[in-house]
Amino acid sequence: MKPVLKTLLATATCAALAVGTSACGGHGAKTAPKNAKGEATVRIMVGGLDKQIYLPAMLAKSLGYYQAHGINVQLSDEPAGVDAETAMLAGQVDAVIGFYDHNIDLQSKGKSTESVVQLLQAPGEVEMVRTDEAATVKSPADFTGKHLGVTGLGSSTNFLTQYLEAKNGVKAGAATSVAVGAGSTFVAAMQNKQIDAGMTTEPTISMLERKHLAQPLIDMRTAAGAKTALGGTYPASCLYLTTAYVQKNPDVVQRLVDVYVETLHWIQSHSAAEIADRMPADYYAGVGKDVYVKALDNEKGMYSPDGLMPADGPQTVLTVLSAFDPTVKGHSVDLAKTWTDAFVHKAK
Repeated sequence: MKPVLKTLLATATCAALAVGTSACGGHGAKTAPKNAKGEATVRIMVGGLDKQIYLPAMLAKSLGYYQAHGINVQLSDEPAGVDAETAMLAGQVDAVIGFYDHNIDLQSKGKSTESVVQLLQAPGEVEMVRTDEAATVKSPADFTGKHLGVTGLGSSTNFLTQYLEAKNGVKAGAATSVAVGAGSTFVAAMQNKQIDAGMTTEPTISMLERKHLAQPLIDMRTAAGAKTALGGTYPASCLYLTTAYVQKNPDVVQRLVDVYVETLHWIQSHSAAEIADRMPADYYAGVGKDVYVKALDNEKGMYSPDGLMPADGPQTVLTVLSAFDPTVKGHSVDLAKTWTDAFVHKAK
């Protein structure tokens, strides 16, 4: 199916069904409310605002793009993406900036959501092994019996960790996933030996290396690194919403996509140091600005240059989830309904 026709077809399908519940992402989607200035208000939950993988959310605010495009965006923070998706489905927020893989997992659970703009073309994740375990844990094949840190159970880091286990011959349940969040809680879990290895992002990676607590085992901060580890392009951070919300508020969604496409273009035309200058100082207080800038410079290639879904991306993600996720494995998934490029093509 051509991506530009997808949202229209989804609308027609929901109308024909005339039920509008789980098939269309839940009933009750409302027109976005407006503030005193007449701007549409959109509540967006981010799976870790200070993570560099979600940097475009706050950068867009710093650059004044939300206001320039006539939308009142309220950003909230939730370290684990799985909790962010739950909040959206419960109507507590309107949208999520999280990993695209949640859309496939949710469709398998009878929920209809879709990514409308891709922010990352690589996960930006690194599997870090505790320094005193590095001699014995040399690959994911050595994960048997180990405690592995993830941001949350059911999160994208959990998905990726389980895939690395399955791909490298580790039997299901032979390793234990431990929810430790990110940032200081992840570092503490490593320091207190609650976990033997774990998957995290910048600037947590640099914090661990600076303290000599852990070192990289699997590096997916670049598209090439992700392809080596996962077998293909793995689109990661995106803006996703329920299909019902997209259908009810196409103008608001278009404005949001315009904002993020413009932000992605700004990232491509500015240095890591210039980007860091636009971020809140407390985002790099734990590691120092120099380390933050170096980390960002090393992984700047993970950001999408245009917001479009990589051609092989959805299938790669489905292949990964199908390897271990019982919700997805063996189920029929219509990938065309989990994303759309229609809004990106129209972005100004």
